[in-house]
Amino acid sequence: MIGITSIGAYIPRYRLTLEEIGKMWQVRGGPGEKSVAGYDEDAVTMAVAAALDCMKLNNNQADALYLATTTAPYKEKQSAALVAGAADLEKTAFTADFTNTLRAGTTAIKAAVDAIKSGSARNALVVASDCRIGAPMGRFEQLLGDGAAAIMIGTKEPIAMIEGVYSIFSDFTDYWRTERDSFIQSGEGRFLEEEGYMPIMTEAIHELMRKYSLRQKDFNKAVFYAADNRNHASLAKALGFDKSQVQDSFFTKIGNTGTAAAMIMLVAALEEANPGDRILFAGYGDGADACILRITENISRIKGTPVMEDRFARSVSIGYGKYLLWRDLIPVEASSLPERTEPSLATRWRERKTVRALYGVKCRRCGAPQIHPNGQRVRVCIACQEKDDFEDYKFSDKTGKLFTYAIDQLQPTKNPPGLNGVVDFDGGGRLICELTDYDLDNVETGMTVEMTFRKLYQGKGIVNYFWKAKPI
Repeated sequence: MIGITSIGAYIPRYRLTLEEIGKMWQVRGGPGEKSVAGYDEDAVTMAVAAALDCMKLNNNQADALYLATTTAPYKEKQSAALVAGAADLEKTAFTADFTNTLRAGTTAIKAAVDAIKSGSARNALVVASDCRIGAPMGRFEQLLGDGAAAIMIGTKEPIAMIEGVYSIFSDFTDYWRTERDSFIQSGEGRFLEEEGYMPIMTEAIHELMRKYSLRQKDFNKAVFYAADNRNHASLAKALGFDKSQVQDSFFTKIGNTGTAAAMIMLVAALEEANPGDRILFAGYGDGADACILRITENISRIKGTPVMEDRFARSVSIGYGKYLLWRDLIPVEASSLPERTEPSLATRWRERKTVRALYGVKCRRCGAPQIHPNGQRVRVCIACQEKDDFEDYKFSDKTGKLFTYAIDQLQPTKNPPGLNGVVDFDGGGRLICELTDYDLDNVETGMTVEMTFRKLYQGKGIVNYFWKAKPI
């Protein structure tokens, strides 16, 4: 039977408290905080992190990848292909973007289920990731957070079987953003709740339960999208679910993460689920998708893995000024250093295996791995001097030790100072690269690091991605 075979999630380490936002505008800030993507993160990098987290639990290679987001870095270029490349999927994998609606995540799940049913895919990886921006001093500024989640859909040893699905569409206009808009637009809150969210979600969920002859007491957990805590509580009450049945929305911990919100809640619910449990899962946006999940004995495979609360705990608070800088909401003085030389499209394509999935080479004669920091072709083994006798070797999934590092006060970065280091990988190989997500006071030689896919910079409209090291 078709179901969920693996799960993953990614929450950025940075937090902006609502109290900090309130201080800026001299108004009362609400309780809690929201997650903030780092200066070198976006919807693509977070999606890669969630996808890799999901694939750790599943040895089955995905042959389809669906990316759900409303904040893709390109207007015309497929983001799912970028994620699939960084996740090192086979080039025959089918990729597709699901966008322009907050329901994109659950819609992508339904499409993945249909792909498995039809036989066009065996294992479909669905990733939802968003990095939405609310206008300064507006209500969305305090509400919107950043994050990503991923689930694998397949038939081999599912941890949760998909027992039923029900969908409806609606052209109700509640939230929108045009080609020229940088910030989310919306109608009046109570109108959106009473005429849009509540009737649409209620209809979809009630019809799902009626179709499969189920009642509220038949579900151990109800997981559903809502714009905020008020909507979340109102819908739970209207549907007749007890508070103990309703999955935490995490709004006071990370905010509303857009297309990823419902899937992040689902990942958390699955982490705590037991065999035989039944979960109601629903997404909203221009209609609603609702489905029934039944937990299997295979749920034991994810026990002992990092849980959502662990991801919330690894956080660092930032100030409002840094948030504005990272989101390009304020102009700052340009660096006096010469601008970076933009690599040509031909260079990017030639070095794609290194740039995309951090591939190097391994000597067939002595087994020594090595990688060129710029992705250039390696011809001579540094260990035995054998020439042109290598096989591909991936470094992105390897941990390593920080051999040495340099603090650069002049490096143009939105999170000064710059930190560059030399990483010695476990199993061999050395790479010069940037470090990210570090606490400068705790950086030391010998510390353990892992590789993470991040933005380097943007030039001529092209976002340049590469791998950085971050402390574990």
